[in-house]
This record gives sequence, C-alpha cells and structure tokens, in this order.
Amino acid sequence: MNGAELPMIYLARHGETAWSLTGQHTGLTDLPLTPMGESNARKLGDALKSVTFTRVFSSPLRRAWRTCELAGFRSTVEMNHDLVEWDYGEYEGRLTVEIHKERPDWQLFRDGCPGGESPQQVAARADRVVDLVRSVSGNVLLFSSGHFLRMLAARWTGMETIGAKSLMLSTASLSVLGYENRLAQPAIRLWNDTHHLLADNKRMKKAL
Repeated sequence: MNGAELPMIYLARHGETAWSLTGQHTGLTDLPLTPMGESNARKLGDALKSVTFTRVFSSPLRRAWRTCELAGFRSTVEMNHDLVEWDYGEYEGRLTVEIHKERPDWQLFRDGCPGGESPQQVAARADRVVDLVRSVSGNVLLFSSGHFLRMLAARWTGMETIGAKSLMLSTASLSVLGYENRLAQPAIRLWNDTHHLLADNKRMKKAL
C-alpha cells in the first residue's frame, strides 16, 4: 500500500465499543473500547508498521485516541476536534430501526439529526480536514469514527454527500485515500480492509 509516489491518507476507524455492537448511534457519547476493540486496535497497529507517516491525527473522543494509542502512535498523535463523530442530537444512542418507525424515509447523510449536526455542517468539518492533510508533504494517518470518515471520503473524492451512505465501514478497519496514478485525481485506494483482524478475532472467540 505504500508504493505510490504521491502521499496517501490512511483512515483508521476506532475499535469496537458496546454501542457499535448493538448498532446504537454513538456521536459524542465518550464510550471506551471493549476488550475485543482493544485487541483489534493492536492488530490495526500491526497492519500499519510498514508505513511511514509524516503526521498522525486523532479525534479526541476516547474510542478514537485509545485505538490510536494501542496501535502504537501515542508519541506522535495530534488531537483534532474536526475528527469527532457526527453529533446525532436527539438520535444519540438510538437505533436506526427505531428512528425509521417515526421517520420511515430518514437518511442521515441527507437529513442530518434534530438537535445535532446537518450533513452540511459535518461536510464543512471534513473539508477542513481535507485541506489540512493536503498541506502535508507525506503520508497522513487519521483515527476517527465511521460516519465522519465516510463523509471525509465523499468530500475527498468530490461525490455528493448522500453518496457516503454506501461507504460502509467496520470497526478497526483500514482505508486509504489517495490519487489515481500521476494525474493527482483524488481517489479511494482501499476501503474497509479488515484482513488484519481475522486471525486475532478467531483466537479471542475461542478463549471466551
């Protein structure tokens, strides 16, 4: 993954939490990682050992910076508030199926959340992150949450924000934003890679 001439942006979604297991919307609620989440964060670090990063940034939310720490980047990380997850407002802690009982046609990346952020507000944060990473002359590593990273990928490639709804991300997954060949056309080079987790998860499930 490190063979391209142009710098690349590595996206690491945080490890598993209790609410990521249940599917509850976890915005600014500052949950810790589960034991599996911590184990997977270390495996994420193993997958990144061969890559050199000029700068590393993390959301200040505990699930993100703890993933960063366990992955081995505690000494180099810089906190960036723009990387926090979507503010879900009244939908914080709720399941999508529950929300759809009240609003059957609701879509996060189109409608946003009452009392929380709109897609335009999250996109504005993502745009600031895009500007930041493009100012760095080298590979960059970002630790954040699922919905924000999906919005970031949409803004990086220039797709409509609603398109981010199709970019699913697993916990402790690794994705890479970069460019198409030497044309400097923004592109998604890798998405939702979880190969680094497979062996560790099988061992842990046997131990439980």
